[in-house]
Amino acid sequence: MFTKNLIPVLAAVGSVAAQSSTCGSKNPTTINSQADATGLASCTTFNGDIVIGEETDTKIDLSGVRRIRGDLTVLNNAGITTLSSSDLSTIDGTLQLQNLTLLTSLTLPALSSVDTVLFQSLPALATLTIGPPGITKAKSVTITDTFLASLAGINVQDVETLDINNNRRLNDFSTSIRTVSKVLKISANNKNMTLSMPDLAWAANMEIANVTTFNIPALSAVNGSARFDFNYFKTFSAPNLTKTEDGDISFVGNPELNEIDLSSLTSIGGGLLIANNTALDEVTSFQKLKTVGGALKMRGNFTNIEFPSLNDVKGAFDISSTTDISADCDEFKKLSRTGGGGQIQGTFKCESDNEDANEDTGTGTSAGGSGSGQKDAAAGLMLNTALLAGCAFAGISFLL
Repeated sequence: MFTKNLIPVLAAVGSVAAQSSTCGSKNPTTINSQADATGLASCTTFNGDIVIGEETDTKIDLSGVRRIRGDLTVLNNAGITTLSSSDLSTIDGTLQLQNLTLLTSLTLPALSSVDTVLFQSLPALATLTIGPPGITKAKSVTITDTFLASLAGINVQDVETLDINNNRRLNDFSTSIRTVSKVLKISANNKNMTLSMPDLAWAANMEIANVTTFNIPALSAVNGSARFDFNYFKTFSAPNLTKTEDGDISFVGNPELNEIDLSSLTSIGGGLLIANNTALDEVTSFQKLKTVGGALKMRGNFTNIEFPSLNDVKGAFDISSTTDISADCDEFKKLSRTGGGGQIQGTFKCESDNEDANEDTGTGTSAGGSGSGQKDAAAGLMLNTALLAGCAFAGISFLL
C-alpha cells in the first residue's frame, strides 16, 4: 500500500522538478531544428547563450524556456519564417535578430524584460506580437531596416539608447518613454511618421528626422545635442525645455516649419543653428535665452528675429536673411565686441537681402519612401555637421 501511494507522489515531484529545472552551457547552444528547440522545453531557466543556426526549420518554437541568462541570437538565416515562445519572459542579454530575409512572424507574448533589443535587416517582418504589456524593461532598443508598420509591444520607459531608423512602413510611434541616457535617434522612417513622446522629460542626445508630427511637451533638459533636421512638421514645441548642458540645438532643412516654441529655454551648452527652413519667417520664441556656449548661426527668409535676453554668446554670431532685417541687425550689433557691449565674444555678422542666404546649408530633404531622398538627407546631415563644426571652430578660434 505504501509503495502504491509513493509512486504517484514521486511522479508528481519529478514533474515539478522538470518544470522548474535549470540547465545551460558555458558555450553557446545552437538550435538547428525544432527538435533541438523542443529539447530545451524542460529548462525553465537556461544559463548561457542560445544561437539559432543559419540553416534551420522554417518555424522555431522555444516554448518552455522562461528565462535566458544570456543572449538569444538569430543571424543570417535565409529560411526561418516564424520565431515564437509562449513562455519566454526574460532575456538577460541581447535579443538579436539580424539578416533574416523571410522572417514574417515574431510571437513572444510573455516577453517583458531584455537587456538589449537589436532588430536589423528584417525586410519581411511586418508585425510584432509581444505582450501586452510588451517589453517594459530594456537598456537599449535598436530597430532598423524592417517592414514593421507598428512598434506595439515596445513599451520601455527608461533606456540608454533608443534608435528607430529606416523602417519605411513605420508611420506612427507613440511611446511613454521618460528618459534616454545616451542616444535618442528617430530617422528615415515613413515620410508621414507621427511621433509622440508625451512623457519624455530628459535625454542625453536627440536626433529627430523625417517626422511629420512631433510631440514632446514634458522635455525639460537635454545633456548633449538636440537636432531636429529634415522633418515635415509645421510647428515645433518644447515649452518646458530650459537648457542643453553641452550640446547644440539645430533646425535645418524643415521645409514646412513655420513656428518654433522654445519659450522656456535659457541656455544652450553648444551652438544654435537655424537654417534653410524656408517657411520660417519669424524667430521670436527665444524670449528667455541668455547664454549660447558656441556660435549662433541662422540662414533663411527671416523678417523678424528676437533674442531680448541674450547676454553671452561664446562663439560667432552669424545671421543672413533673404529679406530686410537691418533693424534687427542694428539691435544685435549693440551686443558685439566692436561697437557694442561685448556680450557676443566671437565675430559678428548680420546681413539683409541676401538672395543666397539658404544656399550654404544645402536644399536636400529626405523622403522616407525614396532612395534619392535618403541620399539627400545623408548629404544634408553631413553638411549640418560641418556647419556646426564650423560654428564651434569659430568660437574656439576666438578663444585661442
